[in-house]
Amino acid sequence: MNILAEQYLLEMKNIHKRFPGVYALKGVSLQLKAGEVHALLGENGAGKSTLIKILGGIYSKDEGEIYIEGKKTDIKSVNDARAAGISIIHQELVLVPYLTVAENIFLGREPKKKSGFLDEDEMIRRTGEILNELGLSIRPTDVIADLNIASQQMVEIAKAISFGSRIVVMDEPTSSLSDKEVDMLFANIKKLTQRGIGIVYISHRMSELDAIVDRVTVLRDGEYIDTVATKDTTNDELVAMMVGRSLDNYYVRTYNKCEKTVLEVKGLNNNKLHDVSFDLREGEILGFAGLVGAGRTETVRAIFGLDKLDSGSVKLDGKELAGKKPSEILKAGICLVPEDRKAEGLFPEMSISFNETLKVLDQFIKGISVDHNKEQEIIDRYIKALSVKVADVENPISSLSGGNQQKVIIGSWLAAGPKILILDEPTRGIDVGSKSEIYTIMNELAKQGVSIIMVSSELPEVLNMSDRIVVMCDGRINGVMDHTEATQEKIMQQAVLV
Repeated sequence: MNILAEQYLLEMKNIHKRFPGVYALKGVSLQLKAGEVHALLGENGAGKSTLIKILGGIYSKDEGEIYIEGKKTDIKSVNDARAAGISIIHQELVLVPYLTVAENIFLGREPKKKSGFLDEDEMIRRTGEILNELGLSIRPTDVIADLNIASQQMVEIAKAISFGSRIVVMDEPTSSLSDKEVDMLFANIKKLTQRGIGIVYISHRMSELDAIVDRVTVLRDGEYIDTVATKDTTNDELVAMMVGRSLDNYYVRTYNKCEKTVLEVKGLNNNKLHDVSFDLREGEILGFAGLVGAGRTETVRAIFGLDKLDSGSVKLDGKELAGKKPSEILKAGICLVPEDRKAEGLFPEMSISFNETLKVLDQFIKGISVDHNKEQEIIDRYIKALSVKVADVENPISSLSGGNQQKVIIGSWLAAGPKILILDEPTRGIDVGSKSEIYTIMNELAKQGVSIIMVSSELPEVLNMSDRIVVMCDGRINGVMDHTEATQEKIMQQAVLV
């Protein structure tokens, strides 16, 4: 038996994985102790997802060994992983929305009576025990679709426990959670580790490391860089390991003198918004802050014509746009990069070139004639301008990392020549290097006179990138402040003031 592996709940040694044209993992190792929260860090494309999919039985490794509690284990399928005590909670939850909590937790392995029929009472009883163990107020009979994202995530954790999992992987578990919901998640993670369960924790939020993580393993370009104790390192040192360089100017911002008003929003009202009014100036980055459900996304959707208004005015350079269709608003010069880029911002199975040019087809298609040179010029211009890392523009956009997908989406809107660019959570789920590049792009656009509305749940991002900050709560604007006076404390005070 491997002596070293006896120290660990999980040990992945010298893992290699190759895809056609891509060497995804080059001798990567990961060790997880019982009762430990171990962060796996790296930029998008560093190999984190590939390593976890090998652990979960979705991919097979080309080389290397996996040990579970010191025993060499061959994982060839999802069932093999589950039998080995491994559960993966993906960023995009895989629950069935119209089934109950109990039905989701025991889906495919429902308890049966001696007669062979479903024992619903037993399923509800066992689900209740698990939920009580986690201190959750969720009921076994609650329908998943009626639960918020945080509660759905807790159901995934409960499901992992029901399998008797000793190893739980959490992929970006806090990306859609409010601060209160994050606290609840962290409390449940602590309960899991107290039972000896090991957690592999994947997150781009560096601020979470000190709160929850014991050790960190860093990957870069498919290679193992180092494993360090959280208490023995700094975020700056981790970032340098992730990107191969220091990010001295992480937030890139040149504040401009913004005077000319280009957008006037007055008295927006519907079932989610209450008398929302503000203005946007030329070359300004206007940040929108607030808690989950404050009405920020609903505001930008209403401006872009996606959500119906009961009353209110939206004027671009004095021209009324309220009540117009999104296509008309786009033509007027307003573009929206949505919060959920996978569902609303791109066609994942279509090519990078298709996604890049979809909004400007009229620039190179006239009737049945296609100007392929013009099409290629547009693609090359924005791929280069936004430093998109791509092997072949005819590959599906889903083959790109999250950060590069986001840059393609931004590029597709920039090709339309917007006066106003609305970015809803522009850096959610992407790595620190890509974040810095997007901040640079935003700053350059503002210098060129493009006005930007940025909705973000990350207060450091709002504070460091905004000229002014709008704070929303319960569908209302509670305050607008200049970046020179804004602090996290002031923003939070207005974000909870009703």
